[in-house]
Amino acid sequence: MNFQSLRDTLHHFHKSTIVSTKGIAVKYYPIYLDITNKRCIVVGGGDVAERKVGRLLEFCAHVAVIGKTLTPALETMKKEGRIDHIDADYDEAFIDDAFLVIGATDRDDVNEKISRDGKEKGILVNIVDDPDKCDFILPSLLRQGDLLIAISTGGKSPALAKKLRHELEKLYGPEYQTLLKVMGSLREKLMMKGHSSDENKRLFESVVYSDILHSIKDKNWGQVKKIIYDITGVEIEVDE
Repeated sequence: MNFQSLRDTLHHFHKSTIVSTKGIAVKYYPIYLDITNKRCIVVGGGDVAERKVGRLLEFCAHVAVIGKTLTPALETMKKEGRIDHIDADYDEAFIDDAFLVIGATDRDDVNEKISRDGKEKGILVNIVDDPDKCDFILPSLLRQGDLLIAISTGGKSPALAKKLRHELEKLYGPEYQTLLKVMGSLREKLMMKGHSSDENKRLFESVVYSDILHSIKDKNWGQVKKIIYDITGVEIEVDE
């Protein structure tokens, strides 16, 4: 079965199993989704749409914006070739080849149509501030390099998610970005040594639970290298 046949089969299955979740307590399945170079569409050109576009671009999506007017920042993105722009009111034909679509308009009737069209076409849908019309919701994010912590309240309180993110920012600072780079370098070298998976797990955990984070905070790179070598027997380079 080729990709198109598979997509058509999933599309047919999705259409035949659409069930209203209104009034049902939805439990969201946490997932990290690869949207690199995938066509992701945002309907709307205001401030909210701008924020959604920024998030999609951050994760390397191919973004198209549908709307007759754009914020100055979105206009700049358009001129720079970072986004495509469909200068028109929403029409279902515009989302036919989308991987996902985000409805960020201020019109309930348009958002309702976006939600219905996306689900009928088997496309992932998010309608801003309306979980009942969504296939997925967007968490509040804390990012330190490749470390990504997603916070969700199940759509019940974005304000609380934001508060928790601010609290976590104080706990997980830039030193965790550096630690993750160190662990990535260590993983590459350690995996080449041919240890068993249990032994590798023991070594990785020993490093993580050591005092290495304190040394990174103090920018004591010599001590960072020493901790790694004493535990694993591996020498690595670190950013100084």
